Amino acid sequence: MSGARLFRGGVAFVLTTALGVALMAASGGGPAGWIRLAQAQQGTRDVLVVAAIVHAQPASKTRLPIQISSQATPPKNSFVRVRGLPLAASLSDGYAVAPGAWAVPLAALPGLNVILPVGLQGSSEITVSLVSIEGTVLAEARTILSIGAPPAPASSQPTPAANAPAVPLLSPAERERALGLHAKGQEQLERGSVYAARKFFEKAAEAGLSQSAVALAATYDPNELAKLKVIGLQPDVDAARKWYERARELGAAEAAERLRLLQAVR
Repeated sequence: MSGARLFRGGVAFVLTTALGVALMAASGGGPAGWIRLAQAQQGTRDVLVVAAIVHAQPASKTRLPIQISSQATPPKNSFVRVRGLPLAASLSDGYAVAPGAWAVPLAALPGLNVILPVGLQGSSEITVSLVSIEGTVLAEARTILSIGAPPAPASSQPTPAANAPAVPLLSPAERERALGLHAKGQEQLERGSVYAARKFFEKAAEAGLSQSAVALAATYDPNELAKLKVIGLQPDVDAARKWYERARELGAAEAAERLRLLQAVR
């Protein structure tokens, strides 16, 4: 039966109901065999080992600890699927299979890192699954990815300038909503619907998502439009500059270089 137990040291262990390569040959390897295997393996040993919470900071590469129990033998060509990552995050190995979801080969787990951009904050529940080549979920565990530097002591915090732009502090729910808008903007952009993409990017940028401000500026930037090979869409340097400046205020590292390149366009 499937379930999760939490032990001291912040490590979660999840039981599998379908893993057991040693019995796979006897079961015939087909769907009926897997059912018999699941029934035979109630009370089986622990399989997936993940940290209960992973603390990370924006603009960092942080170890994402995922292990297969040394007592378990995963089926050949099985892999780990990681779901629930922030859309702007990526992993150091594997490949994206959907927004926020990655497939990772088992051999890559010891050195797996999550790569986070500037300005990303909040907490996300990450689902980690051991998946067979046929797509069967063999084991599953959950961990929390908590992004954000701890607050500095009051005595060392700088006093903000009177005219400094405010950077919104998004709650996890607000950030997920903004990331959802950003993803819709990317989908529209891939379809060639630049005007529709701008609407989604603008809403997400106004909410405080730096990558959306960069993406919105790029739809006006003559340098970026040339890369997109968009026909019939006129660039707008002033609009591009406006949104790159906002992206820089929100902490986007690439915004300064984009602004520099715009200087040569006039």
